[in-house]
Amino acid sequence: MWQVAPTYDDYERARESFTWDLPAAFNPGVDMVRKHDPDATGLVVAPEDAAGDGPVESYSFGGLDTRSDALAAGLRARGVERGDRVGVCLPQVAATPLSHLACWKAGAVSVPLTTLFGRDALEHRLGDADAVALVAAGDVLDDLRSATLPALESLFTVDAAPGTAAGVATALDARHEPLDDVAAAGDAAAFTAHDATPATRTAIMYTSGSTGPPKGVLHSHALWLGRAAAAQQFFEGYRVRPDAPADDVTVWTPADWAWGAALGGTLLGAWHHGHRVVGAPRESFDPEWAFGLMERFDVTHAFLPPTAIRMLMTVDRPAERWDLSLSAIGSAGEPLTPEILDWADDALPHVSVNEFYGQTELNLVVGNNRRWFDAEPGSMGKPFPGYELALLDPETREPVDRGEVGEIALRPGDRRVFFDEYWNRPEATAAKTVELDGRTWFLTDDLATRGEDGYVRFRSRTDDVILASGYRVGPLEVERVLLDHPDVEQAGVVGAPDETRGEVIQAHVQPVAELDPADHDRVRAELRTACRDRLAEYEYPREIRFVDELPTTSTGKIRRADLRDGS
Repeated sequence: MWQVAPTYDDYERARESFTWDLPAAFNPGVDMVRKHDPDATGLVVAPEDAAGDGPVESYSFGGLDTRSDALAAGLRARGVERGDRVGVCLPQVAATPLSHLACWKAGAVSVPLTTLFGRDALEHRLGDADAVALVAAGDVLDDLRSATLPALESLFTVDAAPGTAAGVATALDARHEPLDDVAAAGDAAAFTAHDATPATRTAIMYTSGSTGPPKGVLHSHALWLGRAAAAQQFFEGYRVRPDAPADDVTVWTPADWAWGAALGGTLLGAWHHGHRVVGAPRESFDPEWAFGLMERFDVTHAFLPPTAIRMLMTVDRPAERWDLSLSAIGSAGEPLTPEILDWADDALPHVSVNEFYGQTELNLVVGNNRRWFDAEPGSMGKPFPGYELALLDPETREPVDRGEVGEIALRPGDRRVFFDEYWNRPEATAAKTVELDGRTWFLTDDLATRGEDGYVRFRSRTDDVILASGYRVGPLEVERVLLDHPDVEQAGVVGAPDETRGEVIQAHVQPVAELDPADHDRVRAELRTACRDRLAEYEYPREIRFVDELPTTSTGKIRRADLRDGS
């Protein structure tokens, strides 16, 4: 069975020996499911009461292959062509990976979208990508009813009330069909997957949008191989500790499968290596439920954002209360604190917690692996095999000395595992790279230090991105909603420290001059309602402050640094 992954326990040997030996022909829709034992379980989808004994849906690798073939055939029959963009806005259900697999088998480009998005977020991303079709959960349809999406031709729904789905499709001027009907009409036996390569377009994922509207990041199929290699590393080769009840690997994450680290680094990474994945759709994270789920399904490897880990820390004696098979936890989105690592060592003995780092554009490139080296509190780890890392002076673009702060720049061993381009934004694409010693390096806007020991330590962003509950939030999307209110003159959004979520959204609002202070509570409530309706759940401003005047530059731009400092 072909896999892309370092195979050595020694870190330096792995870095020296690993190469991106990518195949000439590669379609992830085929690779992730067809090369494994067709009778082996690839996916288990649990209900809301997953920690109990409720029924589950189980899918073999052979079943996933056949179902995605049928769906791909159905998409082709409904006019989805090679290179067409198809939005996928679903929770952790089987239809989510099946839709992506089907797109790639059909030669289409999938656009992962979280169900947490509101109207504005969905409309921008689907419109910017010129998506011709959308696979959507029933509970997101109302957010689309007033959207303007001229390229959208088809709406395929999952768990949607027929009347509601038909009404939204009519409003969008698109045909509607339940996704199950699309698959049922497809002839899996006669279907032939698209003849793809690692360079074939695979997905458009959107950035947080720190300096403008969120940018579409166009990837090729090689992206998923980069994610699979990284998963094998931060999950320590998917090793299962000898004392664990489980005799094989089961992977789970509470993170939305629209997020790259969850979709690629967890679900598809596990499938590339032939491991079982647990899906559990749930609106909110409950730590006792999470421990119960991991016990019930013998979860051996989990990807948990720091916010989720901090919530787990509120539970007493988890190793005594649950019979856990857990061997390794991967985490990303914000730096892990020494308190988190100390808690894990005490509360979850024999479980490795490995922080890693990546970007939507540049894959998962830095991390920890306790089989290679000890985790250092406050450190993201060391560069994974297959990547070179440099720290550059943000002004001169010259390398800085060890221990000094510089912008993280990265160079892959194979260009294809990084993004192709920003969708329809050539200037932004060009600005993402710099030439150094005759070689192309990719810039991150992230500042870090690197010690003599080789560990990389994150310092800060160079832009205004907010890390809220593991999600990257650009302030501009939130500010636009606030500014649409007739009683708001100006608005500035920043991140405020929060013990559980890392940061929360804090909005500073300058009202129009004629607004009576007695109306502040009314306006605050209306702003919160607007944000809930139009933005993602994690973009909701938990704190709204009214100010007489916002600090601005000489050109009128909001000085967000002053807001963060309390100036």
